[in-house]
Amino acid sequence: MHDSQPRTDLIAYTVALEAASLTLALVRRVPAPFKSLSDQVIRAASSVAANLNEGNGRFGRDRFNHWRIAYGSAKEVDTFLRLLSGAGVVNSTQAKEAAALFDEARAMTWRLLNPR
Repeated sequence: MHDSQPRTDLIAYTVALEAASLTLALVRRVPAPFKSLSDQVIRAASSVAANLNEGNGRFGRDRFNHWRIAYGSAKEVDTFLRLLSGAGVVNSTQAKEAAALFDEARAMTWRLLNPR
């Protein structure tokens, strides 16, 4: 979007909030050996929603920079969810649900970054 007004109806942000909430609850009680991965997934999941919302209030390149960071953080969360799920320390069904929501937010963010 190259308009001068920030968007107020950013659906990607709403989806990212839902995904982050699910993810935060999912990794809340991981075993100690996986605590560092849990900390990283918390930061990355929070970053997606935060950067989408912050970018929504910015203009021009600054807006797109925040959205690019959100896109990258969503990819990062996917990796951490796969690792934790593969290790059997989080519920794999819930991890897949969260990953699908982040994928949806990532697709929406891609469209924000690449308007027609």
